Amino acid sequence: MNKPLLARDLMVKKLVTLTPSMDVHRAIGVLLKNKISGAPVIDENRNFVGVFSEKSCMRVVIEAAYEGLPSNTVEAFMDTQCRTITEETDLLSIAQIFADTPFRRLPVLDGTKLVGQLSRRDVLRAAHELLDVPKPSESGLLYLSALVERHESPIG
Repeated sequence: MNKPLLARDLMVKKLVTLTPSMDVHRAIGVLLKNKISGAPVIDENRNFVGVFSEKSCMRVVIEAAYEGLPSNTVEAFMDTQCRTITEETDLLSIAQIFADTPFRRLPVLDGTKLVGQLSRRDVLRAAHELLDVPKPSESGLLYLSALVERHESPIG
């Protein structure tokens, strides 16, 4: 019997992370440079404290327009109401969370420590591999080609 795929089997471990005290404009540059839509925010002990995302960046843009904010820290704009999972969360539960929430990424925690992250795309990739239809076997192709040959040969 196959064991279920867990977050630990699928998660990305090498992550771009930000700190709460990082300048918000520098953090936006990090997201743009790495072509990512968001990053986990961790403290000096790798404790997860939130996510800074493109949505957070929109709040920076709006506040800058209204307040003329020259600079601030990531902590002022990060989302602290994030859904997180553990390494033991199974693939189906993860897919259900993504289906039911607007979150695009799920930080994977061991207690309060960030150990990885899963995105919607990671789940799609895993599901696609699991649901991949096996290719016809060579013997099946030989059987089909024999039927075609028999059908094309004259009866006599």
